[in-house]
Amino acid sequence: MAELPPGVSAGLLEPAGIPEQQSAGETSVWDVDASLLLVEDDAGDALLVEEMLSDSELDSSLTWCKTLAEARRFLRTSPAPVCVLLDLHLPDAHGLAAVRQVVESAPDAAIVVLTGLDESETGLSAVAHGAQDYLVKGRLDPEALGRAVRYALQRKHAERSAAAIRTSRLIAQENARLERALLPIPLLQDDSFRVAARYEAGRAHGLLSGDFYDVVQTDDGVVHAVIGDVSGHGAAEAALGVCLRVAWRTAVMTGVSQLEKISLLEGILAAERSDPHVFATVTTLVFPASRDRVNIARAGHPGLLLRRGTDVSWVEPDVGMALGLLPGAGRWTLTELELPPGSELVLFTDGLFEGRTGPQARLGEEGLLAMAKKHADLGPRAFVDALVAGATESAAPYGGLADDVAVLHLGWRADA
Repeated sequence: MAELPPGVSAGLLEPAGIPEQQSAGETSVWDVDASLLLVEDDAGDALLVEEMLSDSELDSSLTWCKTLAEARRFLRTSPAPVCVLLDLHLPDAHGLAAVRQVVESAPDAAIVVLTGLDESETGLSAVAHGAQDYLVKGRLDPEALGRAVRYALQRKHAERSAAAIRTSRLIAQENARLERALLPIPLLQDDSFRVAARYEAGRAHGLLSGDFYDVVQTDDGVVHAVIGDVSGHGAAEAALGVCLRVAWRTAVMTGVSQLEKISLLEGILAAERSDPHVFATVTTLVFPASRDRVNIARAGHPGLLLRRGTDVSWVEPDVGMALGLLPGAGRWTLTELELPPGSELVLFTDGLFEGRTGPQARLGEEGLLAMAKKHADLGPRAFVDALVAGATESAAPYGGLADDVAVLHLGWRADA
């Protein structure tokens, strides 16, 4: 066999063929679909490893690097999975430091450490520091080398799978915590007022966005409600939504007026946001105990649906600036809306009607109203579910809902 050239070089091993017990159409869990990187400054040891590999059942490309610096450059540019055969005595790295540097450079690479006869404890320490296996050079043979490479790749795959599962569980736990904080149980004194609420994530496996709502009935029988949407997506936006919701509930329970609540929320948003471009839209409602009207204040939020029996109409109360666009400059007003007996209101975030229904089309407010009219005979819960299902179905061919959706159905019971 020709001597390996100095520096970085690569060559293909001789094909190992297909084992007798495995046909060409089958795939074994031990098949190696990865390139091999040998990091070894001794040409004699490098030649020995190449000979062992050629005599093993592995059929993978081999790259030889004499220094760790060369190996790290290779790892940064390699698109394929890599198993690193790493000597611990290199010109520019020694011992466990070499293992740590490879792990930092290529966290997805499997590592098999090559040690001397008297370095078995060092090999075990290398495994504890991120390597998947170790081999003693003086006891090297083709079978042991091939098995070590396969085991190392499988262990790395198992580690990555376990890490992905842990990450998924953490995301699920975080979503659950955020959901409990963003989407609370309405605080009502009795069953005279009914609430149907729905939250639908618009992105698979994503954290909740900053959509939030809340409903609180105070001791005087007045029902207060809020729905809001923090711009952007992610943990920071969701946390900000939680902050705004909790602040709103606190303000309700301490008797802050409706317009003062909006100013308070803007001040909190400006103080707590991590990005000065983040803003929020909000609609607040107050249902007096007289049950004949509702006071509405809007800060950049979409309009709402008014249900009167089987009639559904779109309502656009006076609207002021969204929170945080120009802190301190916003001016908001109250709109008083009469509520004949049996009237109910439906509030939502813009994710409900902004989903695409065509290459250049969205459901839009008119499309949402038309959908609502088709389901005007449904009860509150069924009506909310029908709106979310319809919006989701219409957007499905074009990637699904692009944003999270919160829907809130509110009204006094006619028989209470």
